[in-house]
Amino acid sequence: MISVNTSNITSSTKSCPKIGLLYLDHVLRFFNCSNFKGWPEKIEQVVYHWGNDKQRFINEVKRKKIEVLIGNIPATAYETFRAIARELPNVRFIPSLDTQFSNKSKENVTHFCEKYQLPVPLTKIFYQVDEALEYLTHTDYPKIVKRSYGPSNYGGYFVHKVDTAEEALRLFSEKRYYPAYIQDFVPMKADIRVMLVGHQPMCAFWRRPPEGEWLTNTSQGGSMDYQDIPEEVLEIAVKASKAANAEYWACDIAVSTEDEYTILECATAFAAFPYIRDWIGQYLMWLLNPQKFTKPHIVHKNWEELGKIDSSLLRTMRHITFGQPDFSTDTSEYAPTDEHYRLLQTHYQPIEEWPSEAWNFQDMHNSLVIESKTSSGVLEQLSTEPVLDCTIEEMDSGIEEHSVVNVSAQQACLHPDDIDSPDIDCSNIAGSDIDDSSVKEIPSITHDQLVTFFLGVKGIGQTLANEIVDTLSVEGTLHALNNAPQQLTTFRNLKQKKLKTILADWHAYVRD
Repeated sequence: MISVNTSNITSSTKSCPKIGLLYLDHVLRFFNCSNFKGWPEKIEQVVYHWGNDKQRFINEVKRKKIEVLIGNIPATAYETFRAIARELPNVRFIPSLDTQFSNKSKENVTHFCEKYQLPVPLTKIFYQVDEALEYLTHTDYPKIVKRSYGPSNYGGYFVHKVDTAEEALRLFSEKRYYPAYIQDFVPMKADIRVMLVGHQPMCAFWRRPPEGEWLTNTSQGGSMDYQDIPEEVLEIAVKASKAANAEYWACDIAVSTEDEYTILECATAFAAFPYIRDWIGQYLMWLLNPQKFTKPHIVHKNWEELGKIDSSLLRTMRHITFGQPDFSTDTSEYAPTDEHYRLLQTHYQPIEEWPSEAWNFQDMHNSLVIESKTSSGVLEQLSTEPVLDCTIEEMDSGIEEHSVVNVSAQQACLHPDDIDSPDIDCSNIAGSDIDDSSVKEIPSITHDQLVTFFLGVKGIGQTLANEIVDTLSVEGTLHALNNAPQQLTTFRNLKQKKLKTILADWHAYVRD
């Protein structure tokens, strides 16, 4: 009988871990199976359906015996998946919930950067209305106000520059942002997005604002190019990626008019061409079984050449590969390399770095938001975006309903000549005592009321109104209206023009 010493057999002869792709209803999918070209085992798929779907989702992961669950988790599902991950201790989430901590909110980005001493604009975060009012009425302007929690920027529509205290108060009253997330305004000449895989920069590009503007988003008229990315910017992005222990990562880094660099955003959820998602997939395959799969080789600063290709063609290109430098080449010309930016393995860390019990500040406070009125009793509209209301995940994860604090007295103290309020006492404006009569709850809404709302929108009939609410459910429809309006364009005959009308009408509906 021949005996075999199995201790020397590498894992290349062992089965790969069973992986599953994590999807959520109504959320764009970052990965599909084609990104994992060459994976020898079946790749499972599990879909979270929102609402009260947590236990069913957990049971499906267990039934399919998934060992590694891959996918991004949107902000509104983050706390739910914190709980799910704890119920699945033998499942590795990629990226981990700690790595995705910055995905949830801009305040989390600030906490993350401050912990690891990464450069960020001076930022103030307030969960108490009286503290926010005190700051807003005494700070210097201009300031930048951002929506912290919820979907990311949507082209800059949730980022605002305010030049006076009155403008800031009106903005918070209009938008009902919670918490109050306020940053110093830093004059920018551009920002730079850096995408990384295994802490190695894979793509980087400038985004420059139009002449006379300050927002760099291309949807707002900004331009982009891929040349001459400063090394210091790459260094900051790499440092952030390593701090987050991120398998893949993106940083938006502001470049001030004085050439100073600060992080604006960082997350695992970002827009990327398919070939970049292919690189991520190949990296994850090597990470999960380095004996079976070859470490990917991605040429440094590849973006300078790939960026010259028309984007309509570039977005169709898949599985781009590069040869290693070969010293036997006839021309003695080599692709640019830089060992300083090497592709590195991340390390699995089962212990939570950012436990919700310590860092989920939104659930630790009553969600009070600012309300303000002019002398006519009507707040001037600043825009037609929807206000933040109770979303689907507030019911699922325990986020409390938002309440409203009336601060018409605050504005009267700022501009007493503009507001006819002779009986207002300004002595206790910033005090900690809040009159219960000035706090009101945002009402709930039923299926029929939502259908009636849509029927009131020009161009939407009974069939489409019912289709939207029946397909998404009441909670899902509220989630779309308040957090992810682009979901509505998936319905037939509902384009951007009609979406703008819906959001304008929804804004007025909620205000009334």
